[in-house]
Amino acid sequence: MTDILATWPAPAVSQPVRARVSVPGSKSLTNRLLVLAALAEAPSTLRAPLISRDTQLMLDAVAALGGAVEHDGDAVRITPIEGVPDAPAEVECGLAGTVMRFVPFASAAAGVSARFDGDAQARVRPMGTVLSALRELGVDVSAESESLPFTMTVDAVPRGGSIDIDASQSSQFVSGLLLAAPRFAEGLTVRHTGASLPSVPHIDMTVETLRAAGVTVDTPEPNVWRVHPGPIAPLDITVEPDLSNAATFLAAALVTGGEVTIPNWPDRTTQAGDEFRFIAETFGGESELIDGELTVRGPKQLQPVDLDLSSVGELTPVTAAVAAAAGGTSRITGIGHLRGHETDRLSALAAELSAFGVTVDEGEDSLTITGPPTPDAGSIADRGWNTYADHRMVMAGAVLGLVRPGLVINDPDTVSKTLPAFTRMWDEAFG
Repeated sequence: MTDILATWPAPAVSQPVRARVSVPGSKSLTNRLLVLAALAEAPSTLRAPLISRDTQLMLDAVAALGGAVEHDGDAVRITPIEGVPDAPAEVECGLAGTVMRFVPFASAAAGVSARFDGDAQARVRPMGTVLSALRELGVDVSAESESLPFTMTVDAVPRGGSIDIDASQSSQFVSGLLLAAPRFAEGLTVRHTGASLPSVPHIDMTVETLRAAGVTVDTPEPNVWRVHPGPIAPLDITVEPDLSNAATFLAAALVTGGEVTIPNWPDRTTQAGDEFRFIAETFGGESELIDGELTVRGPKQLQPVDLDLSSVGELTPVTAAVAAAAGGTSRITGIGHLRGHETDRLSALAAELSAFGVTVDEGEDSLTITGPPTPDAGSIADRGWNTYADHRMVMAGAVLGLVRPGLVINDPDTVSKTLPAFTRMWDEAFG
């Protein structure tokens, strides 16, 4: 079978862009809501959820564990998990961190034994914290290493109580426990014991979705969350647009000195992508949110930045691409946890930006980027921009390509993880 898009010539522009782009639903919200719907006391309806590889993997996981999924136009109806399969459920995680880190705890909460596996790159993503937590909750786990694949055998739903974990590598470890905790007889108190905690807004998002489903969640002190036991109410909810995906389109305004508008931007949100409007201002741009429409205008000259993105690490690839387009030296810190994402994002960004004439100093948890790219670096036609099976690398390459003519992106279809229509949307907006 031939790949539809083995490569993609990223559009380049010579004038400031002007575009209005509607972005599909949030992956992070969609997958959290799907977990809660699978554990709820009655069927739920999610309206305008994201349908992408990651969310389809979550839908498939819900069905594998014994739930039911029904599509109705742009809505999805979830019937909660009922009964226990005769054999362990088979859950395919792909490269979706939310599936491999949320679903094992949901499976335990539903009393379902399951076997988990995923893509080759998923087998090197950190999972030891999940496996240790499952064992502490009383679940039998069989694994050759502290990663995928593994099999969990659930003899009874865990009673819960309290658990200490080190979530320094990923906030998803905390979120996975919190989402399952209402089904434990004693609820659960989760305490993060590590020195740092990345992507805190994602935990805030988890807490908010739990409360929307009628679950009582307390935060008695920093890095401690207490989920009370009780039913999870069925949901009927419209999913917000994915603001991190939207950030890529807003970045186009910054690097070209243009203007991009995203409709349906929420006034209040826990999505990390909301931070990009403030990042845009740090680069010298303008952001304006009026009546649910966010407009970002790029400056005549981008300013170098010094940013700590520890709480919003998923914005690093696109922010790095903007920094590469700027003159001067920018520094992005607090991003060491990105080495355990779809790929080692720091090394991947350093390699690709360097290949296209940007000077990059890769630190343990930082990138120092000096742009703009030189026009004669390497043989662009021969090499291309590598994407490492990472959707955010596709998006970063697209941003740089606007100001670096001739940039060709390899394996662009990996963006289907969160936004299958990305290349078409980008071509329509800026091609």
